[in-house]
Amino acid sequence: MDTKRTSPTPEDHSLNALWRSSPLAAGNAAYLEDLYEQYLRDPASVAPAWRRYFETLPRVGGVTQDIPHSGIRDEFRRLAHQTRPAAAPRPPPAAEPIESAHKQVKVLQLINAYRFRAHQIARLDPLGLREAPNIPELDLRHYGLSEADLDTVFETGSLVGPRQASLREILAQLRATYAGTIGAEYMHITDTSEKRWVQSSFESVHGVPNYPPEVRRNLLGRLSAAEGLEHYLHTKYVGQKRFSLEGAESLIPMLDELIQRAGGLGTKEIIIGMAHRGRLNVLVNILGKSPADLFREFEGKAQHSGTGDVKYHQGFSSDVGTAGGPVHVALAFNPSHLEIVGPVVQGSVRARQERRRDRLGNRVLPVVIHGDAAFAGQGVVMETFNMSQSRGYSTKGTVHIVLNNQIGFTTSHQQDARSTLYCSDIAKVVGAPIFHVNGDDPEAVLFVTQIAFDYRMTFHKDVVIDLYCYRRHGHSEADEPTVTQPLMYQRIRALPTTLALYAQRLAQARIATADEAAEMGREYQQQLESGVCAAPRILPREKAGYAYGTDWSPYMAGRCEPGTDTRVTLDTVRGLTEQMLHVPEGLELHPQVVKIYDARRKMAAGALPVDWGFAENLAYATLLKDGYGVRVSGQDSGRGTFFHRHAVVVNQKDGTGYVPLRNLYEGQPRFIVINSPLSEEAVLAFEYGYATADPKTLTIWEAQFGDFANNAQVVIDQFISSGEQKWNRLCGLTLFLPHGYEGQGPEHSSGRLERYLQLCAQQNMFVCVPTTPAQLFHLLRRQMLWSCRKPLVVMTPKSLLRHRLSVSSLEDLTLGRFRPVLFETEALEDAAVKEVVLCSGKVYFDLVERRQTLGRRDVAILRLEQLYPFPEEELKQALLRYPAAHRFIWCQEETRNKGAWYQTQHRLWRTIPKGATLEYAGRPTSAAPAVGSYPLHIGQLHELLDQAMGAVASIATQGKR
Repeated sequence: MDTKRTSPTPEDHSLNALWRSSPLAAGNAAYLEDLYEQYLRDPASVAPAWRRYFETLPRVGGVTQDIPHSGIRDEFRRLAHQTRPAAAPRPPPAAEPIESAHKQVKVLQLINAYRFRAHQIARLDPLGLREAPNIPELDLRHYGLSEADLDTVFETGSLVGPRQASLREILAQLRATYAGTIGAEYMHITDTSEKRWVQSSFESVHGVPNYPPEVRRNLLGRLSAAEGLEHYLHTKYVGQKRFSLEGAESLIPMLDELIQRAGGLGTKEIIIGMAHRGRLNVLVNILGKSPADLFREFEGKAQHSGTGDVKYHQGFSSDVGTAGGPVHVALAFNPSHLEIVGPVVQGSVRARQERRRDRLGNRVLPVVIHGDAAFAGQGVVMETFNMSQSRGYSTKGTVHIVLNNQIGFTTSHQQDARSTLYCSDIAKVVGAPIFHVNGDDPEAVLFVTQIAFDYRMTFHKDVVIDLYCYRRHGHSEADEPTVTQPLMYQRIRALPTTLALYAQRLAQARIATADEAAEMGREYQQQLESGVCAAPRILPREKAGYAYGTDWSPYMAGRCEPGTDTRVTLDTVRGLTEQMLHVPEGLELHPQVVKIYDARRKMAAGALPVDWGFAENLAYATLLKDGYGVRVSGQDSGRGTFFHRHAVVVNQKDGTGYVPLRNLYEGQPRFIVINSPLSEEAVLAFEYGYATADPKTLTIWEAQFGDFANNAQVVIDQFISSGEQKWNRLCGLTLFLPHGYEGQGPEHSSGRLERYLQLCAQQNMFVCVPTTPAQLFHLLRRQMLWSCRKPLVVMTPKSLLRHRLSVSSLEDLTLGRFRPVLFETEALEDAAVKEVVLCSGKVYFDLVERRQTLGRRDVAILRLEQLYPFPEEELKQALLRYPAAHRFIWCQEETRNKGAWYQTQHRLWRTIPKGATLEYAGRPTSAAPAVGSYPLHIGQLHELLDQAMGAVASIATQGKR
């Protein structure tokens, strides 16, 4: 584009009539804005002189031309709204050289460029190793400006502060605001009101506020505690891992400010998630864990109710006094899988918000502390951000804090750890503002914390604080970091600590002398040595008045009574069915749904057998009637992947949804069924967190197919199966994993039953494979009605949902209960039974049909509906029915190295009679869960059925007991 200026044309002279004495008069802003908008839509529609003028506007931020235009447009609009009187006539024309107007626009572009790009030149790195790039858009020369313009007065277009200032003053304010020890990224936000709020928050101060002496002394005290604990542990427990906070001590005053500021605005609970770095410091200096208890853990003298966990994975909770009353602060337990605690915290917060009826998220606040490498590297972070504003998972905004050590173990932060400029760039997927701050400037950290919290409370969205810091030691205290990062650690070892730098700063300001700073350290050391609480404002529980906690005491004994009564009356069934099938006026159901509703009415009347969809929905309805909440989430859970549930029906007229189970009676407990994002790891972690915070809600996560849980295995391994033993955390979460071999190929056949059985020990969870609707009905009711809370893994059906034999009667619901072992009640001559086939799941119905085809009357088939805890006594009692049986066969449809065989055979040996044989009938071993050919699938099925029925030799005879 040719931007060379030529001699003025008559058209150019006519432009002068549009200007007053100032270069870009506010009175003309509306006109200029309209003209510029017109140019953006169609350049040919404006006068050639104006078109040439607009074409000369340089770009901002290295981005496409329409973005800076929008920024300039905002400036024009702001000028118009701030200074133009309502209904005022357009001011009379005045002569002003267009070059002055041109410079004014360039100054506005320069201001905009600082808002876009100055974070890149801010002094963020305490180590001074971060080289500031050369950004032409931040240079006066890029806009045709020079030192000769520094004393020229221009319109600032500011939301706050002076409307006019010299270019020299404008530059000084821009550098102080955007290029100091804070780097603000917010111009990517698409909501203008949010963007202007952040802009006003920073530009109203022009740098870090001048805090009063008492605030600065408090900062010094908090830093003294942060450093003092690490020095004490380093001296007393030499070489032991503690993942110290050294280099990031500003985290402690940051969290302290968050709690106090939140409490002052009425927040009642703060739930914190973090990995291991700095965790011990947070436990002692923020949550008030007794130093004496921590020291016992270092010395190996701590007592655990289960198998326990390392000290830097432990959680804790306490009540902290604030100006607005006590705040309950909880630090979530966390394994070494770093970012996985994020969605767990979200689920716990959502449950607490719902318990408090906190629809706006003002009463319960989530805070998640990340590591830089993990924040950029682990996909669960993006999954969690994606859920942050969705209906079923929003917690109304999270304060994210990145402990940016600028390294991941031994991996350089930008060369290998990521492909983005900042580790925090992932947060831009939801338009979250990101505030980078130098951890060695505690006052800047305090200021950023205040803005971040206020943003969250104003807009109820996520916000990120990127705390630039370093780790003074290696990955752990036993690591030697100079092997891989010699230059970084040369700089670190020569660098004074954050406390030393700030103490010197306060001494120079005559706010705290060196002796006073040293005395703070000595007093803190005395607290540690005495073993008493070292955190300020911790309240005794009896004085906190914490009224919204969850009472887990009824479940602590862990009494999972098999005989728990789960029956309901026939009147209850019919009354709830009537409510569930009620269709509000104006709701037009899909014809297929109408047929399902008609069938369910007949089921309640006893005219049709009960199917799975009806039994499941009725289980939810009865639990709601009993006072329990129900939460079901997963991909396509509302309707159900297999078109069986229809807990949400859709009006065919307008597409709106209706949830019958929310409309059973006035004041009923909460029922939610939600279609989750296409995520497994974060969603399952969320539901685990929810279940650990609410024992009164049946919380269910449903995989679309059972093997989808593969993507969430870390949640299953580190939380669901082991959380009680490691951390004494009870959880009644239920997993629905559709499982069954229908010839659909290696994927979508197996729910990986073997993995859950391998994880089973110490009565940690229940693994069940129900084969009738009534069994599922009673299983779900038992999960809530008995006096324990254990995770429940259910291998749910696919083809059985409509199998003619997989049905139940009304009496099975009203008179029955869940039975871990099902034996046949049809007319078999028990004394004539010579062979007993034991199985679990869908293969039972295949076996029944094969037995009928073969005419075998000497073979009994028993179903194990609960595989763990193994129902040994129930199975022994069932086998007593067949005194003549000498051959026992375990039959499964899974391959031999999968399914229940390897994890169950030793238990089967203990139950069969002495001298009997135990054999395996099933598919051969396979690397894949199932074959990819349907004919081969059918061939294998016929073969395993024949093996079980003795038509061919079994694959493996294990011998006699």
